[in-house]
Amino acid sequence: MSHLVTGVGLAVPGALDPTDLTTRAASGAEPVDPAARIGKRGLRYLDQVTRLALCAARDALNAAGLMTGDARLTTTGGAPAVAAELLVPAESVAVVVSSNFGNLDSVCEIATTIAADGGTRLLSPVYAPRLSSNVTASEIAIRFGLRGPNLMVCNGPTSGLDALHWAMVLLSGGRARHVLVVGAEPANDVVRRLTGHGHPFDGAAALVLETPAAAAERDVPVLAGAGGYVRTGGLSSCVSALGSTPRVWFAPPHTADVLAGVPRHDLENRWGPASGALGVLQVAAAVGHFATGGQGPVYAVAGTDADDAVAGLVLTAPGGAVPGNGVGHA
Repeated sequence: MSHLVTGVGLAVPGALDPTDLTTRAASGAEPVDPAARIGKRGLRYLDQVTRLALCAARDALNAAGLMTGDARLTTTGGAPAVAAELLVPAESVAVVVSSNFGNLDSVCEIATTIAADGGTRLLSPVYAPRLSSNVTASEIAIRFGLRGPNLMVCNGPTSGLDALHWAMVLLSGGRARHVLVVGAEPANDVVRRLTGHGHPFDGAAALVLETPAAAAERDVPVLAGAGGYVRTGGLSSCVSALGSTPRVWFAPPHTADVLAGVPRHDLENRWGPASGALGVLQVAAAVGHFATGGQGPVYAVAGTDADDAVAGLVLTAPGGAVPGNGVGHA
């Protein structure tokens, strides 16, 4: 295993644990309430996707043993303070977030206001940060005091797995010892109109990746091994490049004729079209597979022949890891 998953956090309606991702569904579940999970202070001017991402990120950091505390904002001596303590050097933790539609509703709202008024007279400066595509990654770093590299990936259907690839690049290059990877997408009227889907994914999944040396030094349980990332122009070539036949695979939609006989999970069939969050959600589900005694290798694949690319990642079982440890809960 060249890179290890040591923490998982979920902010997914109806899913409390990674094992739920392949056994439950969003239908009938109550939406995630970020204010109840992480406190309403500090959320007022944030997009819903950033609120969801903060919840999942907090739980993943705590689960991996990188941080302790509920990370709610409090006021100490008149100044805001975060009720959390980072247990590793701040500069050693990088953040990589994947979201294709994250702040699209804010951008459309501002554009509509400008078009209707003929100028910016009706706009408040407090909305300006929400117009930046990297606002979610930035807010996560600010809230939890993470000072490593900070990256936002908006790369279509493969975006979630691409984010994991860049996390592994940061680890391999020595730019970070731990990387928090978050995949998040909102369900709102703008996303529904753009995609044509009535019930898109509305949530976030977060993972902590680190090097074997960093995990061994901290003596933390390993949830999965990650490696073997590929990105090709088609589904068949991607699956072929991943190598040996998997025990199970997390597949994009409409791929029943690929890897015939291998058990497959189409998470979007349960949770709705997940766009940039899909790859991260797939790896979280693979952690659930391993936690219940499932064997590897496991494939996570995002993108189809109708897209500009298909990405894949090979996940391996954690030798000797304690099932269930390293999984965050609200």
